[in-house]
Amino acid sequence: MKNLIFIGMPAVGKSTVGVVTAKRLGYHFIDVDILIQEKEGKLLKEIIREQGISGFLEVEDRINAELEADHAVIAPGGSVVYCENAMNHYKEIGTVVYLQASFETISNRLHHAKNRGVVLREGQTLLELYEERVKLFEKYADLTICEDGLDLEETIEAVLETIQKE
Repeated sequence: MKNLIFIGMPAVGKSTVGVVTAKRLGYHFIDVDILIQEKEGKLLKEIIREQGISGFLEVEDRINAELEADHAVIAPGGSVVYCENAMNHYKEIGTVVYLQASFETISNRLHHAKNRGVVLREGQTLLELYEERVKLFEKYADLTICEDGLDLEETIEAVLETIQKE
């Protein structure tokens, strides 16, 4: 296993689970949202505001598809599943792990989605976004970890146990 790539909705803990998982495996950790902000010199919400959703997705697709990593836990933004080049790249360089949580769990954790740089189309509700993305997460996932009812430590243990079986 070369890399682990965590996908899932905003607020599932891709970065939080990712950092600890990387530490336990002795891997690097890469938060792609931070990488995008560094490369573009702007916050995600500023990129979305200035370039629109399609412009942001082009940036996201390019930066994720160009990412070179070995023995890393990679946490891209939740909208990466709209980026075909990026997802094909990730499927080639590692195991894609879907951190799955119910809409209720996401809704309870996620407040002020637009301030977090979440890609929401005008008028789109969080539930509509969730339903749209779940299909894509399931399409690309090599492994799925259901977080419902688990705390952070239990989620990390579930990830480590699941990948060790692979």
